[in-house]
Amino acid sequence: MHRRKFLTILGAAAFGGAPAASAQSPLRVYRLGTISPGSPVPAASPSGKVMVGALEQHGFTLGQNLTVEARGAMGEVSKLPQLFAELKALNVDAIVCLGYPTALVAKGTKIPTVVAFGAGDPVATGLVSSLAHPGGNITGISDVASTLTTKRLALLKEVSPRLRRVAMLWNKDDRGMTLRYDASAQVAQSIGITIQALGVRAPDDFNEAFTAMDKEPPDAILMVSDSLTTLNRKRVFDFAAQRRLPAIYEYDFLVRDGGLMSYGADLTESFERAGALVDRIFRGANPAELPFEQPIRYPFVVNLKTAKAMGLELPPNLVALADEVIE
Repeated sequence: MHRRKFLTILGAAAFGGAPAASAQSPLRVYRLGTISPGSPVPAASPSGKVMVGALEQHGFTLGQNLTVEARGAMGEVSKLPQLFAELKALNVDAIVCLGYPTALVAKGTKIPTVVAFGAGDPVATGLVSSLAHPGGNITGISDVASTLTTKRLALLKEVSPRLRRVAMLWNKDDRGMTLRYDASAQVAQSIGITIQALGVRAPDDFNEAFTAMDKEPPDAILMVSDSLTTLNRKRVFDFAAQRRLPAIYEYDFLVRDGGLMSYGADLTESFERAGALVDRIFRGANPAELPFEQPIRYPFVVNLKTAKAMGLELPPNLVALADEVIE
């Protein structure tokens, strides 16, 4: 249930500045592609519905003047170039992508691309020249890892006041997530928390990570989310539950799926704003001049059902802070 709601006024400017109206030409059909390193994001998916809904506000209607082609690599990032080639052959007008590996491939295609989430710091990774003036074919949504890590560690400390050692799981083959890990580790070390670095590259590596945590038990887990860690989330949930380890994740869908708690960007907002950026591209805007945006809403979600199954009593003041509590 919801304990607190943010009152957010995004305004017309946040949604691209264009009023809801008919698209440029009633005869033209605009083609949008979506590419994920994990599961596809079709128009009928929860995130797809949000994005299409945002486009409908600007006059683009699915089945009339809008089509959506969805592709997903299902964790096999080597397939991404092929998926982009398929969309390019379909003459898509724009692509919405998830994650840094996907955005990196998009950069080489020259197709106008909007990053919905998960690409890390786009400047540090070299995806764009600057947040204000990306300078290429990519724009999108990005957050600040160091700021979010401070909050996540504070929330973990509410659960475990003697927090001294945190295991961090991340994909070592994803440069965006590696830089995200680096920023998070620096924050942790600056406040006296020791980081147990557990980089993974393949599903089998999770077994090694779990063995390392059994040998040197941490006080909590922080999982950096990308396609690899998300596809293996159930294994992390089970390990944390069996060892009664508090764990925090970056996105709320992971908590709805069984994780203990999350703090991060509201993905509904991210896909709404991705849709708004696509609208501007459809209308002729150049991604090079569309600034990268930062999320406004950062929900804190806790799963009391998971806590109960772990035999973990969450402090009442922590539960009171939650924007959503799953019972």
